[in-house]
Amino acid sequence: MDTQITAKMKITKSTSEVFEAIVDPERIGNYWFSSSSQRWEEGKKVTLSYDEYNAKGDIQVIEIIANKKIVFSWGEEHNEETIVTITLNEVDTKYTIIEINETGLKEDDPEVVHKMLGQKEGWVYMLSCLKGYLEHGIEDLRASLIH
Repeated sequence: MDTQITAKMKITKSTSEVFEAIVDPERIGNYWFSSSSQRWEEGKKVTLSYDEYNAKGDIQVIEIIANKKIVFSWGEEHNEETIVTITLNEVDTKYTIIEINETGLKEDDPEVVHKMLGQKEGWVYMLSCLKGYLEHGIEDLRASLIH
């Protein structure tokens, strides 16, 4: 059986602004990864880098519905592939509720609780950095979390 991790946040920007911050390789480095090899589009494999941690990995973009939904898989290179679904819900054109669901961590893995906590922490941190970037122009929160 698979487990699911969910994180949600309200961001005072339109869904189009939130969507572009995620899929645009010029913007993602301001709050999340150091770089993205290309614009996120359905069917594409995108390489993401974290220079601060000397880490690099690929995601496979499964589905894109502009300004509404992004679905991708990651972790395949570690035999721990999960599916991430990012849903954007605009409320009165004044703000967006962004929800992230990650599925695929295996319930029978003895480390599943530790992994779930780590993933949840990561998503909440990413959403906090995204909010700071989009609402206040803060670009130096990314990669500040100490493990």
